[in-house]
Amino acid sequence: MREGLFLKKNIEKWKGYQYESSSDPDEMAHEFTELVNDLGYAKTFYPQSAVTQYLNGLASKIYLGIYKNKREDRSRLITFWTTELPLLVRRYHRELLYSFLIFTVFALMAAFSSAQDQTFVRGVLGDGYVEMTEDNIAKGDPFGVYKSMEPVTMFFTIALNNIKVSFMVFIGGMLASAGTIWMLFENGMMLGSFQTFFFMKNLGWQSVLTVWIHGTLEISAIIISGGAGFILGNSILFPKTHRRLDSLKRSARDGMKLMIGLVPIFIAAAFLEGFITRYSSMPRPISISILLLSLSFIVWYFIIFPIKVTRRVKSKMLLKTQTTQE
Repeated sequence: MREGLFLKKNIEKWKGYQYESSSDPDEMAHEFTELVNDLGYAKTFYPQSAVTQYLNGLASKIYLGIYKNKREDRSRLITFWTTELPLLVRRYHRELLYSFLIFTVFALMAAFSSAQDQTFVRGVLGDGYVEMTEDNIAKGDPFGVYKSMEPVTMFFTIALNNIKVSFMVFIGGMLASAGTIWMLFENGMMLGSFQTFFFMKNLGWQSVLTVWIHGTLEISAIIISGGAGFILGNSILFPKTHRRLDSLKRSARDGMKLMIGLVPIFIAAAFLEGFITRYSSMPRPISISILLLSLSFIVWYFIIFPIKVTRRVKSKMLLKTQTTQE
């Protein structure tokens, strides 16, 4: 059968599966079986075709739908963290990379500008913050700002602020990603200026070992929120074969799942800043261990683990396809 005829014969059925997919597990299993048959045919006769890629993605979606619709609530919660969210992260690794690169470029620009012109730091961080920090340095406690509040109050204040900032970065994607880029610009500029300020005061590495105890998770959350914002923006700018509204709805749902996945990171970062960072004179091995543990978690859960989960699911799908065809 010619590819055009194959497409014409089945396109309405596939659109039905895509836009009006059933939530009934048995019906979803039937749809999956149908798609597996079509996918097997497409792989045989049109292996490099866009139709084959489309069917593969659609079959993956229905497979995950079956996987998600297990009746056990506890299993559903575990599946979200161990399968659904990692697969989602892997699907949008490109957007997360863009967010990381853009944020890093802005931070480096701010670091360079601050090193060339010390008034730049005041312009970004504000005279009040700079003068307060210089006063703390003169007193021999450069990171006294992290002791200025009672720990529990500081924990809740910072947690709410982190959530607010991250959601603003995410929602900024509605402005065709321009809002997200602007928020990454603002936060990148603050980080680059802040870090350079302490290096100019010969406190650079001490600031790294103190501030990045919580900053590793906090900055990672902002970058991942930026990725979620780009998901929204891309759905508006590049809807591909989908209707723009349908593309936006799907991307908003995916972006919100990423934001939900950040909730434990918001809490952990606020806890570290409220209760741990205040001990700026802690032994270096402890601060280095906390910093490396946070960084290792981010790299593992948002880079390495999603790749492994995707490979595992694809292997299962391939096995299921071969079994069905036999």
